[in-house]
Amino acid sequence: MTDDYQQWQRNPLDFWREQARNIDWFTAPNTILSQLNDGAASWFEDGKMNTCYLALDYHVLNGRGNQAALIYDSPVTGVQQSYSYRELRDETAKVAGMLVALGVNKGDTVIIYMPMIPQAVMAMLACARVGAVHSVVFGGFAAPELASRIDDAKPKVILSASCGIEVNRVIKYKPLVDAAIELAIYKPAHSVVLQREQAQASLDKPIDLDWNDCVSRANAVEPVAVRGDDPLYILYTSGTTGRPKGVVRQNGGHAVALKYSMDAVYGVHAGDVFWSASDVGWVVGHSYIVYGPLIHGCTTVMYEGKPIMTPDAGAFWRVIEEHSVNAIFSAPTAFRAIRREDPKGALVSNYDISSLRTVFSAGERLDPTTQDWMANTLGVPVIDNWWQTETGWPIASNLMGREPLGVKRGSATKPVPGFDVQILDDDGNPAAHGKQGNIAIKLPLPPGCLASIWNDHQRFIDSYLSDYPGFYTSGDGGYFDQDGYLFVMGRVDDVINIAGHRLSTGDIEELIAQHPAVAECVVVAVNDELKGELPVGFVVLNSANHGDGNIKAELVQRVRQSIGPVACYRQTYLVPRLPKTRSGKVLRKVLKAMLNGTQVVVPPTIDDPSSLDDIKKGLLSVEHSS
Repeated sequence: MTDDYQQWQRNPLDFWREQARNIDWFTAPNTILSQLNDGAASWFEDGKMNTCYLALDYHVLNGRGNQAALIYDSPVTGVQQSYSYRELRDETAKVAGMLVALGVNKGDTVIIYMPMIPQAVMAMLACARVGAVHSVVFGGFAAPELASRIDDAKPKVILSASCGIEVNRVIKYKPLVDAAIELAIYKPAHSVVLQREQAQASLDKPIDLDWNDCVSRANAVEPVAVRGDDPLYILYTSGTTGRPKGVVRQNGGHAVALKYSMDAVYGVHAGDVFWSASDVGWVVGHSYIVYGPLIHGCTTVMYEGKPIMTPDAGAFWRVIEEHSVNAIFSAPTAFRAIRREDPKGALVSNYDISSLRTVFSAGERLDPTTQDWMANTLGVPVIDNWWQTETGWPIASNLMGREPLGVKRGSATKPVPGFDVQILDDDGNPAAHGKQGNIAIKLPLPPGCLASIWNDHQRFIDSYLSDYPGFYTSGDGGYFDQDGYLFVMGRVDDVINIAGHRLSTGDIEELIAQHPAVAECVVVAVNDELKGELPVGFVVLNSANHGDGNIKAELVQRVRQSIGPVACYRQTYLVPRLPKTRSGKVLRKVLKAMLNGTQVVVPPTIDDPSSLDDIKKGLLSVEHSS
């Protein structure tokens, strides 16, 4: 157990009071924690501060004005641009002035529907500067999904761009915004569009405004003081169906937690170059493209591209070399895509990546095979960290800014200070070491975690705090080993019940992924009259492997030898790619529905709908041949 964790355990309030001293409050908080009877927590509520001030103005005032704050690297447009802290502050202050001119006041909501461009960062920070609550919706989201978020957030203004770019494909945003506003019951007062040269939009609606025109006329505004418990943003959880579920993040706890995490978890310092290869539409983009690195005084990299195809599987290594990246954070799926295209990691030798100290990976389970490949290919520590949209920062990780612990493959190491993680059985009783159960967090949740669901606090309680009294339910399953290392095995609903035996899909996937021909895999359950459920694997082979050969039989044998006949693993589908969300998560429920012949609900977050076509053909061909 780390010293930080022991200090937090001994006196949680003193620990967080001390961490709060690391940010520059306008008025320091006297009240560290306020906990409601229902288990919800509010941190630093009576403090006065401004998140944009912490991210920009503070550094300009303290000698970092000329340091690069944001590096924009866009291989899809061939553009690179760097903004110093002073330049980013000045641009953001003008965008904030535009919002004020459009009638946006403290507490109003603004939807941001933009691609990975610097103006998206400015828009987020500008909202924080004036005390408005932003809700970033992933650019390119379908109109009905955007409409549902408009109706829930009720934004005074929508900020968007004329288009986004997916490798070589231009996605026009303005028609999607127009369609969403048409579908929505609530109508925003203004729709501001940033014109990009790849696709100019027609500003033909009464509420349409041109971004550049509005900003050029705006006056720069100073940061507005907000309370620590005032909301900073709403982020709708990906993959939601029906009424969207908006996670609410408060200003004070968010800033304190992210500042602490940049130091303790990620081990970076002011002036370091931190690259989170994610998207601002996801929680990783909020926490570790925008707010975390800037509050900490780092240089943050914003990348408008892919790990492959822009132009090849050496894209990440080029960015690391050109911008002297010290730490990179990306989902395991990105590294699996690189490994699939370049199994031996040969392209790394084309670049000087000596600046790189650490690789961090989260967003889905980091299987040991991928972790080993990353470590061997890059020659630096590869750190798995586990967290969720709801928590906003890591629940478990190796603390690279303290004295790092030994790495155990497949483990996110140990809980981070602030998180009292426990494994509970279905009845809410503590599970023994080594026994899988439900991962829960004892209340109160630490600073930085969700405080509620936007406009629906009861839904927050029902969704997260009602399963086990006194605990937050993560929805993930896993176990602690004898050394206190946490192993997260996947969503609880990914457990397969085979003739009364409960097996984790993560265990089976881990074995399949170890086969040298396998680049990616996922295991889901198919209904079976005799056994109840049976595991089925969908496997993507490395680019060097073609055809079936004996791979299917070898995978069956691997699972049988390691888990035993009880796993009943017999069926493997070889597919060209797995269907995923834009954040890189495999659509397990969709695959399971396809296998079982039930209604397939394809979420709007799917990255490439055509990825399902080959799977459908494969399932039909087996059906017809059997």
